[in-house]
Amino acid sequence: MLDHYKMFADYNRWANRLVYEAAGKLDDAQYRENKGAFFGSLHATLNHVLAADRIWMKRFTGTGEAPKTLDAILFDNFAALSAARAAEDDRIVAFIAGLSEDALAGHFTYTPVSNPVPVTQRLAPPLAHFFNHHTHHRGQCHMTLTALGKPSLGLDMSYFLRAPEYRHYAE
Repeated sequence: MLDHYKMFADYNRWANRLVYEAAGKLDDAQYRENKGAFFGSLHATLNHVLAADRIWMKRFTGTGEAPKTLDAILFDNFAALSAARAAEDDRIVAFIAGLSEDALAGHFTYTPVSNPVPVTQRLAPPLAHFFNHHTHHRGQCHMTLTALGKPSLGLDMSYFLRAPEYRHYAE
């Protein structure tokens, strides 16, 4: 099971790089334009994903900064947000690499932002949610980019698994 999560961490970083590369080609007005995603703009959606990651990583590790709200704008500047995203993806990859099968089966307790009542669960299911959350919002980013007239992104895991540096996951 641990290899599964390592693959998701690498895929997550790979896919985020593609989204950020595409977003970096937008002008500021396009980047901030509300195109109907849950958080409206690409700017707000990318900030939300980073905010949620920091919340979850604080829960998982007990360290790091975590915003108090899911709609926090952590970085108003795209370059700063992009650098923070890359650093967070590296942190996620390192966290997953440091886990054991026993840790995945173990329990942890956290308090949700939306309903502040402590929850105790095995680690593996929330990790699955964590990576699924990325996929969900990257889909919204993809929709936003295509609504802005930009080319479709190949974010499918099958493309990731064909990339030379990640092919070992499919062998």
